[in-house]
Amino acid sequence: MTPLTTHPQITFAQLGVREEIVRALTEQGIEHAFAIQELTLPLALSGNDLIGQARTGMGKTFAFGVPLLQRITTDTTRQLSGIPRALVVVPTRELCIQVFEDLTGAAKYLTAESDGAPSRPLSVVSIYGGRPYEPQIESLRAGADVVVGT
Repeated sequence: MTPLTTHPQITFAQLGVREEIVRALTEQGIEHAFAIQELTLPLALSGNDLIGQARTGMGKTFAFGVPLLQRITTDTTRQLSGIPRALVVVPTRELCIQVFEDLTGAAKYLTAESDGAPSRPLSVVSIYGGRPYEPQIESLRAGADVVVGT
């Protein structure tokens, strides 16, 4: 008989994720990385492009979203000015809302700082059909660091 082996669960902090993101995820009850996150986070955080595939509910949003949030908030060469720095395109309204909520939750403690201006919360905005355009356009005009849309 083959003995059962277990793999230690890796935390987001162990994978090099910023403390602000780790704290926000922990508050949501998310402490350990799923397999796709464990495999992709080190690559994406170091700036490599990647393609990942996993079943629904296996953690793909945080596999790309955590590195996205971390990289745009630690890039000292391009400050966050309210002009979108990241665009996430998804195929459906439902997925747009889900990804928006996940990224907003993970970004809870992240701030955008620019020369001379006081820091402000990082802005994640969703843009999708089936709702009035005016409030969506206004949210872009007000400043959006990350846009999730269909």
